[in-house]
Amino acid sequence: MKILVTGAGGKTGRAVIQQLGKHDIEIVAFVRKKRPFPPNITQILGDLENAADIQKAMDGVDKLYLICPNMHPREVEIGKMVIEAAKKTAVSHIVYHSVLHPQVEAMPHHWNKMRVEESLFESGIPFTILQPTAYMQNIQLAQVRETAVYQTPYPVTAPISLVDLDDIAEIAAKVLTESGHEGAIYELVGTLPLTQTAVSKQLSNLLHQPISAQEQLLSEWQKTAQNAGMPDYAIQTLTKMFHYYAKFGLIGNPTVLKVLLGREPRQLGNLS
Repeated sequence: MKILVTGAGGKTGRAVIQQLGKHDIEIVAFVRKKRPFPPNITQILGDLENAADIQKAMDGVDKLYLICPNMHPREVEIGKMVIEAAKKTAVSHIVYHSVLHPQVEAMPHHWNKMRVEESLFESGIPFTILQPTAYMQNIQLAQVRETAVYQTPYPVTAPISLVDLDDIAEIAAKVLTESGHEGAIYELVGTLPLTQTAVSKQLSNLLHQPISAQEQLLSEWQKTAQNAGMPDYAIQTLTKMFHYYAKFGLIGNPTVLKVLLGREPRQLGNLS
């Protein structure tokens, strides 16, 4: 079996490839530049905005793990291009890395993923859609440890469900290497909704030091993001997400992930 992973250079793609490496399969990583993958991983250099690059990467592929560039203004077009390329080859199964609650139009990067999901429905190719919530790994542990403060650009009372990236990668490998997941849409949630104050308490236990939760002014977050070189579209998109979080949070349920894993999902105490 030959599996292609797009967006393989990002943290999600790397985690999925690591899990797939435990199986006796051929793995192809589609990346923009060479990465330090194990020698048994085939790397194809290309751009997901280039249809010819995508079609070349599809050669001989049996299954596809589709990760679109995160918070990209052309995410819908890119997703459609990759799906069209898969239709022209012998790809038998697409697993799409979507997001929890893609129905929310107020969060553009969620809404865009729903449009890609729609294209999958219309493709005629067997598919599985994974909808993970916010990653635990987005928490900057080193900074939290140094400052003893867990900052978020939304209220500390906002309820957010989290998930461990390794759990997501484990399920990605599972649905790619097992049969019986075609046509399924799985919400991947590791925790019940947690206020940011509750998160800070768990971080206190993890780091063995008192950690306080603090709301960061959104204007300060925007300035920091700009200084770090984050594209304007990404800043605008995340700002809209933070406004949504402030009003409604991001609420999920871990039951589906627990059943798929056959164990309890990892919790914040598992972070390292």
